[in-house]
Amino acid sequence: MFIGHFAPALIVAARPKAAGLGTLFVAAQFVDILFAALLIPGIEAMRFVPGITAMNPMDLHQMPYTHSLLGTLIWAKIFGAIVWFATRRREAAIGAALVVVSHWFIDLLVHIPDLTLYGMPPKLGLGLWDHPMIAMPLEVALIGGAFVYYLRRTAASGGNPRLWVLAGLLAFAQAADWFGPKEPVYSLAVPATMLFAYALLSGTAAWAGANRRIAVR
Repeated sequence: MFIGHFAPALIVAARPKAAGLGTLFVAAQFVDILFAALLIPGIEAMRFVPGITAMNPMDLHQMPYTHSLLGTLIWAKIFGAIVWFATRRREAAIGAALVVVSHWFIDLLVHIPDLTLYGMPPKLGLGLWDHPMIAMPLEVALIGGAFVYYLRRTAASGGNPRLWVLAGLLAFAQAADWFGPKEPVYSLAVPATMLFAYALLSGTAAWAGANRRIAVR
């Protein structure tokens, strides 16, 4: 799952007193941002094994600190605390923390067994990456439904062009992930690309959400 992770961010951003859309986009991929950062010094690890799943060759064999449920809950609490200190809004902090936690449960749907509860076996994952005819429509439905919800629940005086730019960038990023060339071997270019993609998407989301307000119904 890639852009499907941003669905909870869009839903939470449509609530009063929520954190900004850019902040919530960071929350949605916070554990993957940390994973990319921990790949660089080798604290966590991955490798490429062609054919390990039908949709991608990633063997995510060592990620106990970011993709265990316990680790995700700890990072969610830290992220929520940061949002609280920045905004002094309890609702914003709780919403952001919940978006961080949502990442693990969405991953659980698509990953082969490589997630853990507390960094040790058993390893968990329902494996929809081996069933692209289910995983791909599910991802589109998640992000599409959340995008429509956010669009209807918010408004901007200048209309929606910024939001359509964000939608186009999300679609391009997902198409590249699904259909673009795959790295043959792991290198530092992998976490660098991940961090760049998350920064670009979160920055665009911050820009797209900056002029939007909760619509009066």
